[in-house]
Amino acid sequence: QVQLVESGGGLVQAGGSLRLSCVASGRTFRSYDMGWFRQTPGKEREFVARWSGGMLYYADSVKGRFTISRDIAKNTVYLQMNNLKPEDTAVYYCAAGGPGLVRIDYWGQGTQVTVSS
Repeated sequence: QVQLVESGGGLVQAGGSLRLSCVASGRTFRSYDMGWFRQTPGKEREFVARWSGGMLYYADSVKGRFTISRDIAKNTVYLQMNNLKPEDTAVYYCAAGGPGLVRIDYWGQGTQVTVSS
C-alpha cells in the first residue's frame, strides 16, 4: 500500500514559480513510476510529467517550464513549475503506478494551483 500526500500549491502571479511536493509512504515506493497530472472543472485529468526508470517525460504544454524530480531517500517527488501561466491553473495530483503510468495504482488528494494574470 502506498499513500501519496501533495503540498506546495497556492496562488501565484503569471510568470511566477511554485514547487509541488509529493511524499509517499510505503516500502515499495521505489518500484513505482511516479508522475503528476492536473484537472480543471469539467475537464478530464491530464498528464503533466512523469519519472519512469530515470527518464523524464513532459506534456508539450509544460516542456521547458516544468521539471519533475525524485528523491528516493526522502520518498518524495517534486514538480518545479516556472514561468507559470493562467492556463496552468488546476488541481495537481501526484500518481504512482506501473511502467509508463499506463496503469495508475495510487493518487494523491490533490493540491490547488491558481495562476493570476
